[in-house]
Amino acid sequence: MTKPLFTFVFLATFCNLLGCRSAQIGRAVRQSAVFGKHFTGFALYNPKTQKNVFAQNADRYFTPASNTKLFTFYTALKILGDSVPALKYAVSNDTLYFWGTGDPSLLHPDLITSPGGGKGSRVYDFLSSRPEKLVYVATPLKINAYGPGWSWDDYNDYYSAERAPMPIYNNLMRLSAPSATAWQVQPRVFKSYFVEQPLLKKLLPASTAVFQREPTGNLFTFDAAQFRKPVTHDMPFRYSEQLLTELLADTLGRPVRLAQRKPAKPSQTIYSVRTDSLYKKLMQESDNFIAEQLLLLCASRFSDTLNAENTIAYATKTLLNDLPDAPVWVDGSGLSRYNLFTPRSIVKLLQKIQATVPQDRLFAILPAGGQSGTIRGFYKADAPYVFAKTGSLSNVHCLSGYVVTRKKNVMLFSFMHNNYTSPTSDIKTEMEKVLQLVREKF
Repeated sequence: MTKPLFTFVFLATFCNLLGCRSAQIGRAVRQSAVFGKHFTGFALYNPKTQKNVFAQNADRYFTPASNTKLFTFYTALKILGDSVPALKYAVSNDTLYFWGTGDPSLLHPDLITSPGGGKGSRVYDFLSSRPEKLVYVATPLKINAYGPGWSWDDYNDYYSAERAPMPIYNNLMRLSAPSATAWQVQPRVFKSYFVEQPLLKKLLPASTAVFQREPTGNLFTFDAAQFRKPVTHDMPFRYSEQLLTELLADTLGRPVRLAQRKPAKPSQTIYSVRTDSLYKKLMQESDNFIAEQLLLLCASRFSDTLNAENTIAYATKTLLNDLPDAPVWVDGSGLSRYNLFTPRSIVKLLQKIQATVPQDRLFAILPAGGQSGTIRGFYKADAPYVFAKTGSLSNVHCLSGYVVTRKKNVMLFSFMHNNYTSPTSDIKTEMEKVLQLVREKF
């Protein structure tokens, strides 16, 4: 066989193999009885060949749910440094004035940074050790406590903690009840906000939250008689800067006053945790609160006014202006159904993330199939091969990220499902079949 003919045959065979593999993926998606019952979008991209392997409805807009956090993650990567700016301060005579940047880590139970743990943090240590009088300056916040399009009746649930300029205790109150006669609240200030009130209903399982907060204030009710085994329950409190100073004063053991104006002095910045500690909770636990605060943190790099809309506008115009389809992006977490993205735009975003973060670091941040985060129960193998972000709302499930194949290639994908009525577990099982096929064929 002559060399030109051999080359032609080799290339033809190679192309046929690629086409065959793409066709197999296509059949698995298109012929799925599960996917055929609702609106499904899928995009699969091979960065090695820089080609799309398969696409179905990849140019259509979907409600992304927490896949929105991938956009927040990338924006924070490009704007924030290695450490989180926690607060700014200025000293005038015998007074230290300080104000917030949106940092969510202050006294966050999972983000303690002081040696030996306890209630300490770098901000706590800084404020508790200063000899000056402490005055918190109200921060201009051009944003509502809740995001656009959030469900109004989620205010009572832990995943709807309010957005704030200087959060504390991750803006959640935690009630621990080892038994019906013994219970405690953290922060302890909220002990006086609780009213025990019997519920006029049948005995509920201990897993049911028998707690309620009034929508516009911090009056909490609960029924201790419903506790049949130890219960720990987190609930958002209604944030105000007056409440912040009260919580800080109680925690620091010293007075903290509230002011509306900062002194005309140059400010300095205190840093708290590493940004990767926020990113890992953002991705692996799909933490809505951290997602929202990251947008405020990014805004603090531009001005003293914390405005998530400004961050989104900046990112859309300068960081995401090359996406195939313009994103409809309104919050950091994806709680809003106003968000709309296309699968192919998410794949493009994954390329940008991949170019920004070394793979080892990126895969340590993302949930790993069968091992960690929100996909620990699926995509199990001898070694993790799916590293991806989930997104779930009622009748919405999405998964976007990276598949490591048997040949050690890294494929990029975005799976988006909207308007389904079947169990989400059925959709996850069907997606697993497709991604296993990607793993084997590429």
